[in-house]
Amino acid sequence: MRSKIDYRYLKAFYYTAHFLNFSKAAEKLSVAQSAVSRQVKLLEDSMGEQLIVRSSKKVILTDKGAALFKAIESFEDTTTTLIQGKNNQILRVGILHGLLESWFIQVIKDFTKKTQHELRIKVDTPATLKQGLYQENFDIIFTNENIQNELLTSLALFEEKLVIISKKEIDASKIDQYTWITYGEADYFFNLYQDHSDRIISVNSITSIIKFVEEGIGIAIVPSHTLNSKSKLHTIALKDIKRPKVYLSTLNYITYPPHLKSFIDVVKNYKL
Repeated sequence: MRSKIDYRYLKAFYYTAHFLNFSKAAEKLSVAQSAVSRQVKLLEDSMGEQLIVRSSKKVILTDKGAALFKAIESFEDTTTTLIQGKNNQILRVGILHGLLESWFIQVIKDFTKKTQHELRIKVDTPATLKQGLYQENFDIIFTNENIQNELLTSLALFEEKLVIISKKEIDASKIDQYTWITYGEADYFFNLYQDHSDRIISVNSITSIIKFVEEGIGIAIVPSHTLNSKSKLHTIALKDIKRPKVYLSTLNYITYPPHLKSFIDVVKNYKL
């Protein structure tokens, strides 16, 4: 039965095959030429295969030797790239719709200029984004929740300013008498006002919500950064509430992978 390969002697073989010269391999490894020759022979014995044809003038690789040399080179290249983080990576991002439609656009623009990493972005609800991070479907998520535990950690980025938007001026004391255009059951309307409107339209798109308001269909509460600077909508700032924060959440790494760190560094430069 053939014994297992003795990997201790791969370097001696690798440099001999690289230089096609025992002397140069010995010089590279800072050992005697006889030691290199012996290690290559021991590797061949452990494999049960001849890797090098020796002669007084030159070194020739056998077919098996050439195949092994190619495999070692490929392994060296792959591991070096992986460790140094030079290869292009896929970065999976989960984000709330309102953030994607406004603030995050500039982040993407800057990040794609600086790197060749591939971005895969998915919009979803806070609960689904959090679950996706736990299940490692995302590398990073952006939500309004500060998650701190053994597995996940969050970094506070900025506070959002909330405003009520309407096509025409409204009476702030009669909010329940207008049609509410909400993002869902967790919309700020339901938390801020005890008396709810009898006319509610729910749509999970900040862009659509703003368009509905522009058409005079109803009123909505949105983060101010989701509004276009040229918007003609009327706004009422919500001052007596705790302003929600936007958090960047990831797995609780001791050291961030290079591609994730480069992305986070870009994100930190774009706070509202």
